[in-house]
Amino acid sequence: MPESLPRATIRRLPRYLRALEATTDRESISSEELAAAAFTNAAIVRRDLSMLGFSGIRGVGYDVDRLRAHIRAELGLTADVSVAVVGAGNLGRALANYGGFARRGFRVVALYDIDPEKIGEDVGGVPVKPLDELVEDGRRGRIDIGIIAVPGAAAQEVADRLVEAGVRSILNFAPTRVDVGAGAEVRQVDLATELQILSYYRSRA
Repeated sequence: MPESLPRATIRRLPRYLRALEATTDRESISSEELAAAAFTNAAIVRRDLSMLGFSGIRGVGYDVDRLRAHIRAELGLTADVSVAVVGAGNLGRALANYGGFARRGFRVVALYDIDPEKIGEDVGGVPVKPLDELVEDGRRGRIDIGIIAVPGAAAQEVADRLVEAGVRSILNFAPTRVDVGAGAEVRQVDLATELQILSYYRSRA
């Protein structure tokens, strides 16, 4: 993806794509409909898509099939993206079993853990492997994205191993920040923080 794209635009692209993938019975979609899906306005949609080099037809909208393919290409989804989950606890198992990944072009190819009792178990069709095999697997080019689903105390070590394995895209579910240096991109998903924010709004409803 071009580095010149603003982060806000990049964050909206998956929302546009979700709307396009849900539009199966029509040939076109308006900027207003895409805006509703992305929680923004039509002017921002038109600007985002213009930055991608994609334009619609006045009074008609955007060609659904062409725009879907264009955004998938921008997001690097032209082929299956290989995902490795580190941590075979409840969260890691849920992620490995989640069927929605495959529908959106992501394939869980490996699940790692340090617990000898979990090694060899089948989770969603993927065997649990020893964490010590992660670096070698990554160096073979088998991992595009790594998901950290371990306790906070182990998260940095897992992040270090992912980086050593050559994984440059990491999604961190651990309740702590990890440092991966300038060569990798980390997205932090802090479920506890999100629940606390929701609790704030709930208490004032």
